[in-house]
Amino acid sequence: MDEKPTPETVAALFTRSNGDYAFARWGRPIAPVIFGVDDATLATFKGALQAMGTLARHSVAETDPELGANLMIFFARTWDELLDVPNLGQLVPDLAPLVARLNGAGANQYRFFRFDAQGAIKAAFVFLRMDDHLSQTPAQDLALAQAAHIMCLWSDIAFAARPVLADAGGVAVLRDDIAAVIRAAYAPVLPHFSRDASHALRLWARL
Repeated sequence: MDEKPTPETVAALFTRSNGDYAFARWGRPIAPVIFGVDDATLATFKGALQAMGTLARHSVAETDPELGANLMIFFARTWDELLDVPNLGQLVPDLAPLVARLNGAGANQYRFFRFDAQGAIKAAFVFLRMDDHLSQTPAQDLALAQAAHIMCLWSDIAFAARPVLADAGGVAVLRDDIAAVIRAAYAPVLPHFSRDASHALRLWARL
């Protein structure tokens, strides 16, 4: 069982490595589309997103009226494959330099968010390179982790020390403290977006 979160630990989840506080949640129903997987994995990912939506009391929809799909998840064997995805460069700025950076860093995942005029999450892009580590990760674990990662704009170092999932008798589950934060983050009285660190106190008060 995780220790009860403190205001400081909640704030740390949204305090970036440069010291800036930045929180955002989805301001519209999440409409996912997933590329590069079989039907079984597709169903697993959609199930994880539905479960996360239920946790947050936030809708998961078939389509977005403006964008069609606003959550795009891409599976690839190499980062260079992204350069061949039609029109992806129109959605993700500076795609070629990004692919070069990901190759140089040896990364196996990357997330990119877009925001509306109010600062709420408008769209998200998830890229997964199926290296040896991700290929050996059970699909349900990978799906649950990625679903949790896209529910909020977390700090770039939020899960550097501890992953978003915990082991519960050999079964990977969402950490209790992270589940509580996600649930609280979508409280109707809280804003979709904040750069004020006092927001973390309001969030902590609703855990």
